[in-house]
Amino acid sequence: MISLRKLLRYAAVSGVATTISQIVLATLVATRATGAVTANVIATMVGTVPSFELNRRWVWGKRGRRSLSAEVVPFAIISAAGLALSSLAVAIASHAVDGFATTSRTLIIQLSSLTAFGIVWLVQFVMLDRVLFRHRVGPTRDATDEMDEMDELDELDELVSAAAGQTQAVADTADGLDQRRLLDVDLVA
Repeated sequence: MISLRKLLRYAAVSGVATTISQIVLATLVATRATGAVTANVIATMVGTVPSFELNRRWVWGKRGRRSLSAEVVPFAIISAAGLALSSLAVAIASHAVDGFATTSRTLIIQLSSLTAFGIVWLVQFVMLDRVLFRHRVGPTRDATDEMDEMDELDELDELVSAAAGQTQAVADTADGLDQRRLLDVDLVA
């Protein structure tokens, strides 16, 4: 049976990762720093790191070393499936809105990415819950579990702060690219 608490935490993690990805995607598309599909790949990669860590630690309560073969690679494969579907949607949308104003173009491309990832969202939850981060039967809940939850909240705060810093760095980089493009245009003119 699927735990409502786990599903809500998964939704919260998805909200954090999606916000990060969409900020990166919007920044790269609006500044035309890269093509829309490349921007989507970069945005997804940036959002996948906090998604993996937050899901692993906060949603499924996994601790200790990460297993490359049992956790990281399967998570990357699941994320790649979402990326492939969203990149296809972004490519189609980008082609369709090429002549649109920047804001309309950016929003339509973001919507196509979100729609594609929305399709993958529930399938990913079931795979993470039933296969990747499956919980083994263990001891009953006690005071140490409550302390672990407090530690989890501290870790969540640290991870969200790190993700925000990562997003700011990408935005600063895109802003720098935009400024250099303006400078190039000024020098050419």
